[in-house]
Amino acid sequence: MRSIWNGAISFGLVSIPIKLVNATENHSISFRQIHTADGGRIRYRKVCELEEKEVPTEEIGKGYEAADGSIIPITDEDLASLPLPTAKTIEIVAFVPATRIDPLQMDAAYYLAANGVPAAKPYTLLREALKRSQKVAISKFALRGRERLGMLRVVDDVIAMHGLLWPDEIRSPQTVAPDTEVTVREAELDLADALMDTLGEVDLDSLHDDYRAAVEAMITAKVEGGGVLPEAEPVERGGQVIDLMAALESSVRAAKEARGEEGAEVAEVTSIKGRKRAASAPKGSGGKKSTTGAAKKTAASKSTASKSTASKSTAGAKKTAAKKTATKKTAAKSTAKKATPKKRASA
Repeated sequence: MRSIWNGAISFGLVSIPIKLVNATENHSISFRQIHTADGGRIRYRKVCELEEKEVPTEEIGKGYEAADGSIIPITDEDLASLPLPTAKTIEIVAFVPATRIDPLQMDAAYYLAANGVPAAKPYTLLREALKRSQKVAISKFALRGRERLGMLRVVDDVIAMHGLLWPDEIRSPQTVAPDTEVTVREAELDLADALMDTLGEVDLDSLHDDYRAAVEAMITAKVEGGGVLPEAEPVERGGQVIDLMAALESSVRAAKEARGEEGAEVAEVTSIKGRKRAASAPKGSGGKKSTTGAAKKTAASKSTASKSTASKSTAGAKKTAAKKTATKKTAAKSTAKKATPKKRASA
């Protein structure tokens, strides 16, 4: 991999010569702008406003626009002469737990490669120290004309660095949250948990860019046959679901079916009808849900089961008694019939 920056890591009094290489690459398909009438390329030309003529790249420099609109030229020599210790050095300023870093600050990622044989020993020392401490190193470095924050961590046997945005570059999320007051019920949270458990985890290596694959296939079809691919069938999303509980239950059921668990019921989740009946029942003294409530539910279930068993036993006993009574009545009738002819004969 081609290095984009050469310098050193400053680790106290230890200096580690390194090369900086990009850790990521962009696979997005890029398009050119064209004139739709004839297919001609649309190009941008760099033109000087004073002379109204195109300027070659070697004659283009930097300038800062002042408040009055005037341009102050800034040369590479001006920038190189700035008293910045991070101009060619990744200066480590602290070691902190990785949880201290807000993911919103994450920017571009780089690999740091040891530059030469003498750098191997101090490079390995820093790598193993990061591993054992289970911390990340916060650093400052200069790249592409500006000073940046960085976070050094270990990836396999390599020290990687993530560029970090400065704290004042992160916008406040206060105006983004919903303005409406919303109450989320425990039953809804239970269903959301069940849906997360059902979806489970995923192997990130198995994920791929479907859009890019479709664009590549479309371009290939145009090149080979001049045609276009047939339109994809729209994905059925269903109508608007008003009942959030119904939507969650349907999502859990669909996720289970997708995982091959067809016919499986939503585990330990009360149905909508059951919740409505529970809602219409008089409320108790209130209070937070706890294991006591769960114990009460379990006891109530056992009591109901016991009552059901007792009812079945009573019903069985009643049936047995009824059968015995019927047998006695039949026997009495039979005795009565036999006794009647004898009385007539004696008369």
